[in-house]
Amino acid sequence: MMWPRCLAAATLLLAATASREVFTNSFLVRFKRSVPHAAVSQLAQRHGFDNLGPVLGSDTEWHLAHRGLPHARSKRSIPHTRALKQHPLVHTAVQQTGFKRVKRGFRPLRLPESLQAAAAATDPRDPYFPLQWYLKNTGQNGGKPKLDLNVEAAWAQGYTGVNVTTAIMDDGVDYMHPDLKYNYNAEASYDFSSNDPFPYPRYTDDWFNSHGTRCAGEVAAARDNGVCGVGVAYHSKVAGIRMLDQPYMTDLIEANSMGHEPNKIHIYSASWGPTDDGRTVDGPRNATMRAIVRGVNEGRNGLGNIYVWASGDGGEDDDCNCDGYAASMWTVSINSAINDGQNAHYDESCSSTLASTFSNGARDPSTGVATTDLYGKCTATHSGTSAAAPEAAGVFALALHANPSLTWRDIQHLTVLTSKRNSLYDAKGRFHWTMNGVGLEFNHLFGFGVLDVGAMTALAASWKSVPPRYHCEAGAVNTHTEIPPEGSIKLSISTAACAGAGSEVRYLEHVQAVVSANCSHRGDLELFLTSPMGTRSMILSRRANDDDSRDGFTKWPFMTTHTWGEYPQGVWTLEASFNSGGSATPASGWLRGWSLVLHGTRAPPYAQLQPQDPHSKLAVVKKAHEDNATIK
Repeated sequence: MMWPRCLAAATLLLAATASREVFTNSFLVRFKRSVPHAAVSQLAQRHGFDNLGPVLGSDTEWHLAHRGLPHARSKRSIPHTRALKQHPLVHTAVQQTGFKRVKRGFRPLRLPESLQAAAAATDPRDPYFPLQWYLKNTGQNGGKPKLDLNVEAAWAQGYTGVNVTTAIMDDGVDYMHPDLKYNYNAEASYDFSSNDPFPYPRYTDDWFNSHGTRCAGEVAAARDNGVCGVGVAYHSKVAGIRMLDQPYMTDLIEANSMGHEPNKIHIYSASWGPTDDGRTVDGPRNATMRAIVRGVNEGRNGLGNIYVWASGDGGEDDDCNCDGYAASMWTVSINSAINDGQNAHYDESCSSTLASTFSNGARDPSTGVATTDLYGKCTATHSGTSAAAPEAAGVFALALHANPSLTWRDIQHLTVLTSKRNSLYDAKGRFHWTMNGVGLEFNHLFGFGVLDVGAMTALAASWKSVPPRYHCEAGAVNTHTEIPPEGSIKLSISTAACAGAGSEVRYLEHVQAVVSANCSHRGDLELFLTSPMGTRSMILSRRANDDDSRDGFTKWPFMTTHTWGEYPQGVWTLEASFNSGGSATPASGWLRGWSLVLHGTRAPPYAQLQPQDPHSKLAVVKKAHEDNATIK
């Protein structure tokens, strides 16, 4: 595995050029050599800065903030930059740009006036447990019975999340809440908004900063204590990383948050991202991407941190492949379903989504996710893909309890192999369940299905880690080709998947089509990628609100998981077309080239595993791999 090359690919996740840049009071200072903390603090104090500490533990890169500058301004501060660069040991000083990051949660829902009848004695005795239909769906509130996370099967196996810590990267956590305080990991927590070790939410009259506390309760709320409900992994720990509560985000705050205590934190849960307005194309900047790549390669003492991401709340007018966080192969992108199996109307769709959990109910709009709330309160109205990601984090905490040796890639393989179609369906009939070339069923909305934690922990307990991962730059088309107003163009790459080289890939995990294009109306562009085994992935759907005519896409890595387990050798075809949605003015544009990047293994990933169920996904894919090896 050559992760520095992967990092080079990761730096393609650059944000589209903003129409109006914002500059913060935060500066990245790079020194020519190692500099002690005291010397950096002395330099900072001399020029009116605060030393906020090293970036990702570096001794040459430091984060400084100026006390006299406003948090956001429209112009760079040349004098402050120049003052820092005058120091003989300073190599560069870069004022940080600010950008928006938004919490992913649907509008507040009505709080139910009364709770349902008490649950059976074998169920958790917490008063809100009967409302936690995503943990045990009996058909309450018009739901579909047994459409849930199947957590009781994992609990029955004895898995409750012991010795696993999930960091909630958000607006803070009410760590004094009676349902959280005994499961709070203070050593792994930090406040990067206020630069102190106490990530308590900032008070507002409208409880706007309740987001992180609600997410934390979904993961690790205590069981049988008579308070609120119960967390998916109720014996696990949560850490609070407060980093979201500020007018503008910076690359350094994101990077330090995602790289905080990587050997104490197992899972990072993020229910936020770029603005879900259907026109934004944005993703991690350089330092943040470095933090994530370092986390998956070095975190958890080499097993890799697990980054769980909410896919987005932009609805059918957005595409989560335009969100460089959710679409990253180093994150597990989670979409949501509601309690009768439909997708929620705010769900985005994209080919990078790996699986789904649950958000709010269908027939009763007040049926949200029951969890902890600020100031010791409870809520039954948490919602959006904000609610879905922490449920997945709790599921992965149970899997790590079952097998602490799981790598970050093992978690993704287990997700693919144990997620279930169950009763999930697209309410508008746009996206159907499809079988890929090795028998894995996927849906453009739901990924490989809803997480089944009982099946995941059972398989995790006997899991053998998958073989090393390789990165193959499989080919490129560099010609400029006009996209017709009607019809489509197809550009193909024939590849041997780096056969004979050290980076050969024979069994796929993630696939990236790195595309450059310009259009008169970017939102009308649709892109499809077809694999040699015939699996057709929509890697970009129409986004009606995206009226960009200037920036387009520049080496943007559209990612698909739909070809998981397939064989990459052969012809890959990128198809580009315009979908104007009936507009009288058809779009025009050019495809300026694309390249294909394959990620996967050289050895068959499941050769060491013995499926218990001959009809399971594992059995089906393993047989397909064995048959392919026999044919070859």
